[in-house]
Amino acid sequence: MAMACPAPGTMRVIEDPDIWGPPKDQANAHRVLRRAYELGANFFDTAESYGPHHSETSIAEAMHPYPKDLVIGTKCGLVRPRKERWDEDGRPEKLRQDLEGSLKRLKLERIDLYQLHAPDPKVPFEDQVGALAQFRKAGKVRHVGLSNVTVKQLEQARKIVPIVSVQNRYNLGDRHSEDVLKACERLGIAFLPWYPLGDGASLRTAKVKSIAQKLGATPSQVVIAWLLKKSPVMLPIPGTGNVAHLEENMGAAKLELGDDDFRSL
Repeated sequence: MAMACPAPGTMRVIEDPDIWGPPKDQANAHRVLRRAYELGANFFDTAESYGPHHSETSIAEAMHPYPKDLVIGTKCGLVRPRKERWDEDGRPEKLRQDLEGSLKRLKLERIDLYQLHAPDPKVPFEDQVGALAQFRKAGKVRHVGLSNVTVKQLEQARKIVPIVSVQNRYNLGDRHSEDVLKACERLGIAFLPWYPLGDGASLRTAKVKSIAQKLGATPSQVVIAWLLKKSPVMLPIPGTGNVAHLEENMGAAKLELGDDDFRSL
């Protein structure tokens, strides 16, 4: 996975605020995905629970047959009984069902990066990670990743299967996963901060606005550039549903954030 620029988080191509149902404008969703690749993003992050299923389907519709350098990561282990619910279900049989569905929807024989979306407290963690290890051994998964985990869970998982990435909530205003980020740096594991722009509060601070004005950039670009400078293992995955916002996000990779500005944030 390239670390030089943001990667598109494809949850928002659904457009619905609850991430429920197909994209309202399918042609637009396809444009966003294709434009992301044109701009240099060769890693797409999705999940079977986005839609559910519709984000994965949109990626296949827009990009298949896939460019050779495109890496697709998807996630398993959540269930959506209705639009406002995101419930953990880490039973191995459910994870296998998720895998088979994702392979079919993405039109793949092997998923490049398969991530446990969130540990299910009702199922032994070793069983959940063990299922992903079995999928890797069977050749249906190339790499295994985790999401929403602690340092202890990361260490526990690494005893079962090699872990190449962790996806936790992290942004300028929420650094609760700093210890997980440091663990990933120490281990050489990619860290994918979800919700990288937060709820927008950071974008409205005087400090971010001032730096953006000085650099001729937007507040979003400053915040993403801060993430990219923060760590060599950082791969932000800002989500978007329109091309203009995508191009703004991707432009952050060209923003030179000085050391003083970085430290001030």
